[in-house]
Amino acid sequence: MLACAAVPAMLVAGCSSDSGDKDPKDDASKSATTSPSPTVAPAKFAKLPEVCKTLPKKMVDSLVPHAKDEKGKTLPSANINESASCLWSGLDGFQYRQLTVSLKLFPSDVGLGTGDKRAAAYAKQQVEKAGTADGAKGAKTGATSGIGDEAQTVATTTKKDGDEFKNETVVSRTANVVVTVEYRGAGYEDAKPPKPEDLAKGAQKATREAVLKVADANGAVAPDEGATSGDTGDGKTDEKADEKADDAKNGDKTDGGKGARPAGN
Repeated sequence: MLACAAVPAMLVAGCSSDSGDKDPKDDASKSATTSPSPTVAPAKFAKLPEVCKTLPKKMVDSLVPHAKDEKGKTLPSANINESASCLWSGLDGFQYRQLTVSLKLFPSDVGLGTGDKRAAAYAKQQVEKAGTADGAKGAKTGATSGIGDEAQTVATTTKKDGDEFKNETVVSRTANVVVTVEYRGAGYEDAKPPKPEDLAKGAQKATREAVLKVADANGAVAPDEGATSGDTGDGKTDEKADEKADDAKNGDKTDGGKGARPAGN
């Protein structure tokens, strides 16, 4: 009878001992699975507009007289949804003009940061690049207001095959998109090169227009822009509105080169 009575007692003791053992790894595993995943603020813009449609025809005609292709030439890109450029070039007598609009979109990334932060870093690189492009020296840079969230201008002078080029570049960031406009001009033969202030004015006008198109493509309103570009919505611009916008916001800038001649950039 004593032997029989001892069996259930041993079984109970055994069960009690097993239930008290805990593996620390189990608690660590549960804690790891319940900890929140890292997050990053979403980017404002999700897509780019068609780059060669960022500027209305009337503006192209004004900035690049006798352009070889008024619709512009789309430059090669590995992913046009994140990076795109369009080029216009033309020769009016001995006056050469070249205009390039480039768009770069940065999505937010947990490992790389917000789209705005990534775009700001890229914009800084673009400004530095413009200051030394084509062997340019003595670049003049400065900040300009009223174009996107921030904008920098770069003015340089370069020479190619004996011709002097005036180059004006505007680099603007609007949220997570960087708009870079390069406007170049030269006077061939004995013609005088364009005035830097004229190139600057044209470059900033083109940049404002491109910034607005980025916002339009995403159903948003560009900061500090409103309807100041004078875009009538039918591919034309209101010259008076453009002039008022230019008076309210300082001139523009760009970048120099050739395209109409074999030696061009």
